[in-house]
Amino acid sequence: MLKEFFKYAIPSALAMFISSLYTVIDGIFVGQGVGDMALAAINIVLPFTVMLFGLASMFAIGGGSQVSKYIGAGESDKAVNIFRQVFKFLLILSGIISLICIIFTEQIVSLLGATEGLKGLAVEYLRFYAIFCIPNLIGIVLSSFVRNDGRPKLAMISTILGAITNIILDYLFIFEFGFGIKGAAIATGLGQIITVAVLIPHFIQRKGYLSFGNVKLNFEELKTFSKIGFPSFFAQASYSVIVLIHNVMLVKFIGEAGISAYSIINYITTNTYMVLYGLTLGAQPLISYNYGKKDGKRMLGFYKITSVTATVVSVAFIFISFVFGPTLIGIFTSDPQIASLAYLALRIASFSYLAVGINLNTLVYFQALEKPKYSNLSCVLRSIIYLPLALIVLCTIFGANGIWAGTIVSEVLTLITISILANVKGSTHAVLRVDQVQVEI
Repeated sequence: MLKEFFKYAIPSALAMFISSLYTVIDGIFVGQGVGDMALAAINIVLPFTVMLFGLASMFAIGGGSQVSKYIGAGESDKAVNIFRQVFKFLLILSGIISLICIIFTEQIVSLLGATEGLKGLAVEYLRFYAIFCIPNLIGIVLSSFVRNDGRPKLAMISTILGAITNIILDYLFIFEFGFGIKGAAIATGLGQIITVAVLIPHFIQRKGYLSFGNVKLNFEELKTFSKIGFPSFFAQASYSVIVLIHNVMLVKFIGEAGISAYSIINYITTNTYMVLYGLTLGAQPLISYNYGKKDGKRMLGFYKITSVTATVVSVAFIFISFVFGPTLIGIFTSDPQIASLAYLALRIASFSYLAVGINLNTLVYFQALEKPKYSNLSCVLRSIIYLPLALIVLCTIFGANGIWAGTIVSEVLTLITISILANVKGSTHAVLRVDQVQVEI
């Protein structure tokens, strides 16, 4: 099981790390080539771009869990149909989103809370980012389906090539051509086009079970995989809410310097978040496949392995934050006030990832189990209920410093609550018993 887990989890985690790394490179180039205000502007737009990533993840995991389940059950025709439904629907949806973002960019940025000083830069970044909505979303989905189709290394390679393209173009557009903040958005979009170009031959040449083909959209099936995948969207949406709430509190207690510091923290912590998310995405096809085979022992085994691995990664991140924090922060800014504020925030916030890793693993596991209600509950608790309460209480007691500890409290409380309400082992056996009874009937 360990060999099988690492065959899928390592390429997935590495792909997510590389994906987040070129987001960090964006931050470095923007911070050094455009300025701290541009970093803050991207952080204003971050909740929206994260929600787009969540939308793609919703279809990738919702459809992917069903694809792996049907392959495990020996029903490959159903798996192919699900893939084609997801691809066609997301292609249409991403085109619509792109148009809306281009036309209503200023209104969207205002809703995200941009100050007058940040609005112009935020509008410029989002408008050019929106032009590439289709490859940005399709790249995430195809990468996930390639992984579910038994080729995790190809998913990793496509992401790495896209990242390399992005990094090279980032440097050229910002430093050589002087495109400013829009250069970062354009580089990201062109990098995703390379990712899509690498993945498409897998489906055209029928290297696995899945292939392209025209299908009539079936809204019952769309509803099914959307329901299963919705927690992935909700998880990213809740992260957007977390960023938005922090931005509001930072403006109130610290000002634009606080937002700049928080944007640096997001660039650094995003790497760890995406590695943890990558581990769960790597385990998902294995869990879904064994769900199709009705092998509860292996399902729970993969859940346990993922939890242990996530904890090891989180401990390593805490160590890096304390020892190398000033060096990492110095890459993004030379302002001593912002650097000092960011280092304090990083040391405090890093401890939250001990709970984040297990919460993400549990969320995706219940999706693979086709029991999304517990995954949705986790998202509601961590962003809408516990975080605002934690921030209010901690800021009342500790002032501005309380902002940085809010995530620790909300994630730990979420972990405890879900552990009490949703027993992973019991839920697994209960679902398998129900399925067995339905088969006998």
